[in-house]
Amino acid sequence: MRRTARDLAFTEYVEDRHRHLLRAAYLLCGDLHRAEDLVQNTLIKLYTAWPRVSRANSVDAYARRVLVNSHKDEFRRPWRREHAVADPALGPTDAGLDPGDADELRTALRELPEGQRRVVVLRHYWGLSVQETAADLGITAGTVKSQTSRALAALARALQPQHH
Repeated sequence: MRRTARDLAFTEYVEDRHRHLLRAAYLLCGDLHRAEDLVQNTLIKLYTAWPRVSRANSVDAYARRVLVNSHKDEFRRPWRREHAVADPALGPTDAGLDPGDADELRTALRELPEGQRRVVVLRHYWGLSVQETAADLGITAGTVKSQTSRALAALARALQPQHH
């Protein structure tokens, strides 16, 4: 089977960005198997739109929007609301975090309301601006700011050392 230039470019993108997409999906849903499903759904939609998206140099933005929207759709299904434990299969954590701290952070992140979690993942994992996050989520910049503020405050409280 002969591969086209389109297929080669798509394959190169997937090889480069798959792990990043999987980490983002995992941060959104907290379950490796659901994260893999979200990424597969994202990649299917991305492949379909590849000619248009790749020409516009908007591949990451499109992939982010599909990933977040797929997560929103999944969350609406009541049988998907169970919470899974952290899965170490995603490999090393971000530089500077020891594994115990990373687990604690992922647990705290899973406890955030869905909207706050999405904002935190887009702003602090993807590194998007307030305006980019608002555009990806279809909400106002003010909502992004307030959700970010509430989420970071909740994370700070959850990650405070417990003194007894």
